[in-house]
Amino acid sequence: MKLLFTLAAFVLALGVLIVIHEFGHYIVARWCGVKVLRFSVGFGKPLWKRVLGRDQTEWVIAAFPLGGYVKMLDEREAEGAIPSADLPRAFNRQSLPRRFAIVSAGPIANFLLAIALYWFLFMGGVSGMKPIVGNVAPATPAAVAGFERGEEMLSINAEPIPAWQDARWKLLKLAVEKSPAVRIETRNAQGHLNSRILDLSGMNSDDLEGDFLKKIGLSVYQPTILPVIGEVVAGGAAERAGFRAGDEILAISDKPIARWEDLVQVIRASAGKIVSVEILREQRNLHFSVTPDETADKNEKIGKIGIAPKIDRAALEKLTVTVNYAPAAAMTHALEKTWEMSVFSLKMLWKMVMGEVSLKNISGPITIADYAGQSAQMGWLPYLNFIALISVSLGVLNLLPIPLLDGGHLMYYMVEAVKGSPLSERVMEIGQQLGMGLLFTLMAFAIYNDIHRLLG
Repeated sequence: MKLLFTLAAFVLALGVLIVIHEFGHYIVARWCGVKVLRFSVGFGKPLWKRVLGRDQTEWVIAAFPLGGYVKMLDEREAEGAIPSADLPRAFNRQSLPRRFAIVSAGPIANFLLAIALYWFLFMGGVSGMKPIVGNVAPATPAAVAGFERGEEMLSINAEPIPAWQDARWKLLKLAVEKSPAVRIETRNAQGHLNSRILDLSGMNSDDLEGDFLKKIGLSVYQPTILPVIGEVVAGGAAERAGFRAGDEILAISDKPIARWEDLVQVIRASAGKIVSVEILREQRNLHFSVTPDETADKNEKIGKIGIAPKIDRAALEKLTVTVNYAPAAAMTHALEKTWEMSVFSLKMLWKMVMGEVSLKNISGPITIADYAGQSAQMGWLPYLNFIALISVSLGVLNLLPIPLLDGGHLMYYMVEAVKGSPLSERVMEIGQQLGMGLLFTLMAFAIYNDIHRLLG
């Protein structure tokens, strides 16, 4: 069921991004008077087709969904003679500025979608955890800077930080730049203000993989969760042993348990082993024996008994924050967010080319599908945020000067503008072959990384 949900979330997100991208090409082509022959979502054999409009444009949903295209009337690709009345509407007969506008309209449409989604999200309110520091790992940059558990970050390099996602984004950008002196203003639980200087100059490409905050030594603050059972999973080891919601775990195998985290550690390490558990139920101390079920977690066998903690909702609400803006301010933030993410994506790509950032950071369709499913499970607002993020990435990717991509065509047009005539068919053919090879290589890297993440 979870797999089907993930696939549905991925297909829906991909469909929206492809339709918006190709509609950008389509609408500007129509504005420029170019005849559009086909609008296809996906490649390969058509699964659904309709012919509509004065130009009898084919609207197609094809079998292979990772992409799409808009086919325009073009003398270079025409299967037969083009009627003389249609010749002025051929793409290849359009002026250079018009061709440039038509090709660039796809990526621009993706950026506009991202801006619209971020604008909506910033107006509606973006919820997140307050940037309160949890446990600080020893011998890390955060420990050297003097961070303490319970401190709330107020600003990073004088930029206000309302939520953890803002802190993470800002620190990631600074970690990529290996900034040696990041000034972070904090406030501790007693209300005292502190200024921490975080040195990120020692960060390397491997540190940026996965949870880079852990490499810095920072973690999200988690309140102490008492070992009180809030839910017992039906059919699990705990239910079979007689556990109930509301039971308080006092000890396991005569080892006192003070926090839920302590309970989890013991159970994880006891897969398939009988453990004795002392609980408090209705003012009575009871003893049970339970055998944690064995399950796999990242190639490691761990134990689970099927219980969840009782959560203090009021305490959690004190740790969350919702940030929203008026329409004009929300639009400003949406534009800034889209611009920052576009520039950051280009910087990361350049650092990959230069070998400063590992190619392991390239994600393929499997990882993207997984993120789509996770964000959709969290709610429709996180899902929209995910679509906005991927829309920016798609816009940046398509503007790269690689033949077969929109950016490759724009590169050809810029050369044409300089030399005064189009490139020869032979040069463009060689460019297409090189571009196809490069794209297949990138896709191979991305899929390899996806499989490596699944196995690792």
